[in-house]
Parts: sequence; structure tokens; C-alpha cells
Amino acid sequence: MKRYILSAVVVAALVAGGWLVLQPDTATEAEAAPARGEPLVSVSLPNTLSEQAQMGKRAFDATCAACHGANATGKMGFGPPLVHKIYEPSHHGDMAFQAAVQTGVRAHHWRFGNMPPQEGLTRGDVANIVAYVRELQRANGIE
Repeated sequence: MKRYILSAVVVAALVAGGWLVLQPDTATEAEAAPARGEPLVSVSLPNTLSEQAQMGKRAFDATCAACHGANATGKMGFGPPLVHKIYEPSHHGDMAFQAAVQTGVRAHHWRFGNMPPQEGLTRGDVANIVAYVRELQRANGIE
């Protein structure tokens, strides 16, 4: 009987210890999470941008940065970073950006909600934006 009680106490102690170890450190998580509107990633900028990417940056800043952040870093509470491995060319090709602008996107990788279609951008504008995003991605090791 004593052996049974001792075993039960040891199991309970292990379970309680494991539970305590696995509890999130809420202070660390609160400090680590960006505030609403803050960038979600840090981005290294390329030394230079091609002419097409420069035009894309202007269009991105005017239309996309409100949700996707300056330099496509994402924006907490608004939209995901485009300088992220999820958006590498082999996973989200250039046509995915064209389709997103034309028809919008149902949320599937992030929890920012659906992206509505974006008005006022031509296919050429989007191609320039994609060139800008791809140059940012390459500068950050995303090929």
C-alpha cells in the first residue's frame, strides 16, 4: 500500500512539475509581442533598388504599407510581413500577388482576416510592387 501511495505522489509531483515548466512566461510574451501597428519583422534594406523596384516602392508605400508596413515588415493588427519565407517565390509566385490585388485573399496563413481587393492598381503597378518585394526578400535571404 505504501508503495502505491509513494508511486502516486511521485507521478503527481512529475505532472505538477511538468505543468509548471510548460506554463508560458506571460511577462516575456507580453514584452516580445509588438504593439498594435508595430512592425512584425525587421528587414535589411538592399543597398540599391532597380528602377522597377523604385517605382514599386512608391506604389507599395501609397497602397500597401498601411497594412503590410513600411518595407513590407508587416503591421501588428493589420497585415502580415511580405518579407517572410511564406511569400518566397516558390510558395507565392508573382501571379499570387496579382490575384490578391484583383480579387482579394481569404486568410489562410495569418490571422489578420481577409485581404480585400485593392482598387486603383494596374497590373503594371503590381508587377513593380512585386519587383520591390522580391528585392527586399533577396536582401533578407529569401530566394
